[in-house]
Amino acid sequence: MPLLQASQLSYQFENGNYIFSNISCSLQARLTGLIGRNGSGKSILTELLSLQRSPTSGSVNLNTQVHCYHQFALNDIAPQLTIAQYLNVESILNALNKVKQGHSENKWFDIIADNWLLEDELSQLLRQLKLPNNPHMLCSHLSGGQLSCLRLWKLFQSDAGLLILDEPSNHLDSSAKKWLIKQLHLFTGSILLISHDLLLLREMEHIWELNSLGLKAYGGNFDFYCKQKKQQQESVERQLFNIRKQQQQLQAQHQFNKEKADKRAIMGKKIRQKGSQPKMLLNAKKDKATSGTSNRMKQYQSQNASLQHTLNQLNAHTETTQKQHLYLPTPSSKKGTLLHIDNGILPYGDKLPIQLILHSNDKIHLQGANGCGKSTLFQVLLKKAHLKQGYVNINTSLFLLNQYIELPCQQQSVLNYVQHHCNKTDETQIRTLLAGIGFRANTVYRTLKQLSGGEKVKLALLTVNLQIPAPLLLLDEPDNHLDIESKHILANMLAAYKGAFILISHDEDFIKRCGITQSLSLDHT
Repeated sequence: MPLLQASQLSYQFENGNYIFSNISCSLQARLTGLIGRNGSGKSILTELLSLQRSPTSGSVNLNTQVHCYHQFALNDIAPQLTIAQYLNVESILNALNKVKQGHSENKWFDIIADNWLLEDELSQLLRQLKLPNNPHMLCSHLSGGQLSCLRLWKLFQSDAGLLILDEPSNHLDSSAKKWLIKQLHLFTGSILLISHDLLLLREMEHIWELNSLGLKAYGGNFDFYCKQKKQQQESVERQLFNIRKQQQQLQAQHQFNKEKADKRAIMGKKIRQKGSQPKMLLNAKKDKATSGTSNRMKQYQSQNASLQHTLNQLNAHTETTQKQHLYLPTPSSKKGTLLHIDNGILPYGDKLPIQLILHSNDKIHLQGANGCGKSTLFQVLLKKAHLKQGYVNINTSLFLLNQYIELPCQQQSVLNYVQHHCNKTDETQIRTLLAGIGFRANTVYRTLKQLSGGEKVKLALLTVNLQIPAPLLLLDEPDNHLDIESKHILANMLAAYKGAFILISHDEDFIKRCGITQSLSLDHT
């Protein structure tokens, strides 16, 4: 029996627009990857499949317990919660401590039960996850990657028959990604994975693709999917080429027959005017020619209708997507030194002093493992935190695109959001720019609340593109929520950018494409 079955699922937004309709699927493979463009509805689909959201129409039969990992839930953990409290072991640690202090009441032994080695096991777990060896540390002091590992480990220890993981590798460094891949294979249940991470997708046994045509399943991992997809597209393109060629030939033959019939009609008219042949014979020839022309017209119309029907069927099996365009204009920014950090020590942990001089066209990749202070450095630059030691001098405006993509006024439309932040740009230009990142026609009236993570990234980047003068970009894993195509577009855009940026990313392919000029590594001493 399949773990879940869905029949004719449709989902409609409050404004009446459908994000998808009539989706049917059956999950049987142990590792299934779900892919699709930003905004295609992947997260909404998994919420329907896990019964967290109700469909507009259709049904879901779920035959196992499901636990979910949501990409935007990092901030949902209460800031006062410690690691031990999050893992539900604080009471046991407290009981162990009481016994160490000499307390011998039965209640402490009842709480401990068989967990006498918990402290050692917990210490080993924290080392494995590369977290601080302090179970009483607040979760709010962990980096995004460290918190992701903690949340994922807890899910992998559950008794769920199915885990639905929405972009679990976001915020993870290369070491943590390897750990995640190992956990995917060790988990005894099934996994439905939403991801744009090629490393993870290559570990899948099946791929589901959600696009404008619906949901289609492919056996095999992402590489197999790419081969199958390419073969299908090439086959459809060949058939489309042949059909269009036949239509051209048919039209040419029809035009030839028409011209030939017209010439005969003119010749017959001249003969009739001369009176050299009997009228009865001429009328018979005219009737025969008219009958032949009529038959040829019927044959042409029938063949043309048949070819057009085949063409429509092929087009119906071709995804209707338009190429996207992201660009950063040539900035009118300050020249010379934009940023200077001298002997800077970050506020959290003992770190090596940071030395950095950034000029107007520098493109820096900020390297380091989860928790080493990359996002903290951005907070220092934004004056939301302060160095323990050293100084920082900033000679430009800054724009932060962080990993949580928090846009204000969630009920505001996409169009109104851009108009509000770029009030010197007229609506026609704004609509043209929005169309370039996938917001066409009435989709500009979608609310910010309805947008996917990738759509929010592109919208935020478009907004900063229109700021004058251009700021220094602080890009904290901007590729996390982007689909594969959008990642390539963003990387090419950053490579062509004439201004300065500092980039945090763990995607090696993305980093290579961005035109990085230098690297700055933050490591624990």
